[in-house]
Amino acid sequence: MAFYDFPIIGTESELPLYLVNVGLHERQNHIIREEGFSYPQILYCTKGSGTLILEGRHYSIQPYMAFFLPTGYPHEYWAEEDIWDIHWVVPSGFAINELLKHFGLNKPRIFELGDTRTLDHHFRKLHDALIGDRFFGNYRAAGFLYDFLIEFYRLTSQVNTGITAHSAVIRAMDYIHTHYREEITMEDLCACTGVSKQHLCRLFQTTLHSRPMEYIAKCRIQAAKELLSNTLTSVEEIAEETGFCTSSYFCKLFKRYEGMTPTQFRKG
Repeated sequence: MAFYDFPIIGTESELPLYLVNVGLHERQNHIIREEGFSYPQILYCTKGSGTLILEGRHYSIQPYMAFFLPTGYPHEYWAEEDIWDIHWVVPSGFAINELLKHFGLNKPRIFELGDTRTLDHHFRKLHDALIGDRFFGNYRAAGFLYDFLIEFYRLTSQVNTGITAHSAVIRAMDYIHTHYREEITMEDLCACTGVSKQHLCRLFQTTLHSRPMEYIAKCRIQAAKELLSNTLTSVEEIAEETGFCTSSYFCKLFKRYEGMTPTQFRKG
């Protein structure tokens, strides 16, 4: 099955995120774009193999691999077999550049994806939205596009950091959410994850853009916000219940992360 969806863009162009086109080739034609494409592109392969050329270098694109091409970046690609299933998604919108940058998609990149079943599901929803509703299909697709990009980011982040690394961060997060009321040290986190302090800090920074101790503080503040919103417990008692050593330190961190004091948050 092959399809090419090029919706007529109307007022959805005012959205922070919308779909320019989406499609699937069963055998990709030879594409040469010496001046690149006018929008960023995400492409991924599920069958066969092909060749991608970037800056004169040849890359073999095999099943369950993907590549990202920024706007205006010269490239060339073609099928190496009778079958080369290439899926492509072309997004736009006033927020797309910042979103792609947040996902690490600000330069050409090639990825191994692993299991693409969920990604394929979101991809099909883009197509179904466009053909199922000619009036509002691209508005519906805009929501599904966000889901697609999140799943693409999840897949590429998990592969890039490694399954073991991903599991170590999950174990640390589980420990923190279970024990945030208690004192938690880096030694505790290293013991439950089986990695060194330096490595765990790198993993947190790579996957969560945060330090372990910063994540603990945010977890405690989140719990404190729930107590401030749903109980009449005093600020001092909440500080103690959520693992802060003193109420003054709790108030200091709360204002740093929330931009207001706990009392102001409760009133607001």
